[in-house]
Amino acid sequence: MGTRRHRGGSSTCVHCFARKTHSYLDLDTGLGFDSQIVVKVNAPDLLRRQLGSRRWLGDHIAMGTNVDCYQRAEGRYRLMPGILGALRDHANPFSILTKGTLILRDLDLLVQASEVTDVGISVSVGFTDPALWRTVEPGTPSPERRLDVVRTLTGHGIGVGVLMAPVIPFLSDDPAQLRATVRAIAASGATSVTPLVLHLRPGAREWFMAWLGQHHPHLVRRYERLYAEGSYAPKWYQRRITRQVHDLAQEYGIGPARAGMPRRLPEPAQTAGRPVSGPTQLSLI
Repeated sequence: MGTRRHRGGSSTCVHCFARKTHSYLDLDTGLGFDSQIVVKVNAPDLLRRQLGSRRWLGDHIAMGTNVDCYQRAEGRYRLMPGILGALRDHANPFSILTKGTLILRDLDLLVQASEVTDVGISVSVGFTDPALWRTVEPGTPSPERRLDVVRTLTGHGIGVGVLMAPVIPFLSDDPAQLRATVRAIAASGATSVTPLVLHLRPGAREWFMAWLGQHHPHLVRRYERLYAEGSYAPKWYQRRITRQVHDLAQEYGIGPARAGMPRRLPEPAQTAGRPVSGPTQLSLI
């Protein structure tokens, strides 16, 4: 189940697939996405109310799957402490995907929650090249600072996986670059690494291609060919990247499961006998 408390991205990435969702509010997916932030300030109260409902069966809640719940706006509105407190109090399993360092502000709450329920944390680090980071992901913490988040959380007993996303064709997919990134991820203590090749959905595609034409015009035609069939790179390319990253992960001693991964708790009594489903969508309005 995903929650969207912030819509729009003050920490901007030219490739962000969430840009399209800004159009649902009749807002611009380009500069508007970068500067117009919609905040659901009552999200913690609504979540606590729903978690306390008899109809709620304790499903897993996934946060950060659309836009980062620890982007800059969170520093001002401080919604996550209330959300994490509600999840802890109801022992409701959850996961967070972020590329922000602000998550460390809530370290105590995360530790408390991990003592009573299943907590999964993933940090997004697609590459470690500082020059590429400055142009592709302006306004976000550097890759090294994100890996510091992994070190800190794992040091407090919270297993953290790294989503190696996005792997950007012709810009971060060189074998030497992949090796440097996986090596840095392994050194941070991450429990796993999962590669994800750049995908260019409508909204993000136009913005990214305009950026590409400005910064790497020689790659425009290659991208047009690679993404000629739609939003995703061809399967052969995705399989190649996945194989390379998995081989490197094995070499450096990380993979899909290792000691220190977020623990799995016994099935809650209220869900016993009921088929376990994947995360579902929760709308907080």
